[in-house]
Amino acid sequence: MSESDNNLVIEKIKADLSSHPIVVYMKGTKEEPMCGFSAQVVQILKGYGVDFKTINILEDWDLREGIKAFSSWPTIPQVYVKGKFIGGCDITSELHRKGELEAILRS
Repeated sequence: MSESDNNLVIEKIKADLSSHPIVVYMKGTKEEPMCGFSAQVVQILKGYGVDFKTINILEDWDLREGIKAFSSWPTIPQVYVKGKFIGGCDITSELHRKGELEAILRS
């Protein structure tokens, strides 16, 4: 990916994160997750009754690689709340299990 393409991807990510308080970069959509980890994150978030936006990284290779560079996190899904990277499936699940996720989602 060229530097100008990379800059466009970063700008798209920033625009996505500013357009909605909770954003999940995932494989598939919240209506049709395409991997178990993405499905698990969707299930957890739906359990809190919060509105969240999903972005299907399978539709855009540059975005798929760009979000990993943006967060310095190598895996998908990635959960963001108010523009801040929260983590992937493992961290989101752990925060949920410990009873800490709701406060983050509603902050």
